[in-house]
Amino acid sequence: MSHPRPTRRRIAVAGGVAALSALALAACSGGTPTGAATLDPDAKVTLTWWTGQADEAETILEGLADEFEKLHPNVTIDVSSGAPSTEDLLQKLSAGFAGGTYPDVSYAYGSWASELAGSERTLDITEQVKDPSVGWDELPAAARQTAQPGGGVTIGFPAVVDNLSLIYNTTVFDAAGVAHPTADWTWEDFRAAAKQLTDTSTNTFGYGYSVSGSEETTWQFWPHLWQNGGEILSADQKTATFDEEPGVQALTFLRDMAVEDRSVYLDQTDIKAAELFASDRIAMITSGPWTLYDLQTKGTKYGVVPLPGTGGNHETVSGPDLWVLFDHHDANRAHWSYELVRWLTDPAQDVRWNVAYGNLPLRDSETSSPEFQAQVKAMPGLDVMAANMANAKHARPTVDGYVQLSESIGTAISQVLQGQGEPGPALEQAAQTATQALGG
Repeated sequence: MSHPRPTRRRIAVAGGVAALSALALAACSGGTPTGAATLDPDAKVTLTWWTGQADEAETILEGLADEFEKLHPNVTIDVSSGAPSTEDLLQKLSAGFAGGTYPDVSYAYGSWASELAGSERTLDITEQVKDPSVGWDELPAAARQTAQPGGGVTIGFPAVVDNLSLIYNTTVFDAAGVAHPTADWTWEDFRAAAKQLTDTSTNTFGYGYSVSGSEETTWQFWPHLWQNGGEILSADQKTATFDEEPGVQALTFLRDMAVEDRSVYLDQTDIKAAELFASDRIAMITSGPWTLYDLQTKGTKYGVVPLPGTGGNHETVSGPDLWVLFDHHDANRAHWSYELVRWLTDPAQDVRWNVAYGNLPLRDSETSSPEFQAQVKAMPGLDVMAANMANAKHARPTVDGYVQLSESIGTAISQVLQGQGEPGPALEQAAQTATQALGG
């Protein structure tokens, strides 16, 4: 079967501080559209839906929009990508808030959730998703938490879910005579194998890690922190706590692999490590389902297992994205926006959107579907990644200041792994900067 390439890598803290600040300003400006005060489910309604997608993904969603219109003839959906790229959606939304021209539904990176909620333009669907028929509790915990920024109201449904798993190159392992990773690998197993697999004579490395200082650097670190019993923030989400002992131990472990063992390829680009892995020069990377298509295309021989753990904890990190619903003070638009996204995320439609496109399914029940089994055959390891969603127990914080927090710890990790600082002081300084950002 032919397989479409997944749309992008879902890790971004995109848009930057300027765009996020613009959202706060937009909350205090612009016109407020008004419409029906009471619901008339038979009234003619036009919805605007920004998908944030392109090419085949956009075509799939446009087809689903057509189908929804046929099921509900009174509803017209103006569906489009919304912006030239997903990253551009945040700025487009900000401008729309200021001018009163924002959509009814938009795709959004999960890292935007708190800013979107703070715009005072989102719908509150907290009560609706309590309906047992929605199956809200069947959705991954990290995705549900992301849709409820800061533990407050629910502003949308999960759109796309993913997680980091350990992908290993069987060609490199077999050439070195090293046993393949297993689902119960420890940090020590991982470090020992990486050291064995490193061969300076051929410039082959046991592991690849980002040192760009971007969110790629940061989110690869969060599983180590959580597995070791650490937390990113204090319970009140006002103080960065990643510099406490669990974080220092986790970063020390990675520093020892990079600086002492020299078994880690330090990737300044966020791209090169994956390329070297595909060409049999790196034995292991941590990545998600978007990588599998490229590996199949390049003919790389690989396997997939959950992340190595400590103390029996193999927790991973997820970067879920959202369908966010927006309030136009129109009961009819609010009703049909909710019904559209609820319908889209039901298993019957999700297997024709996420599963058909090569993303992970939103619910475990979809893994037994013929559509998902066909994708597993096309991209071996996708089933392991789907099962690994159970290990995504924490959500990345959806709080104001996360962009700066990510930048501060990403810089600290990059410096330490390159031998330019010690884990404790570097994390302490990063935590101070992050806490200041959390305070506004």
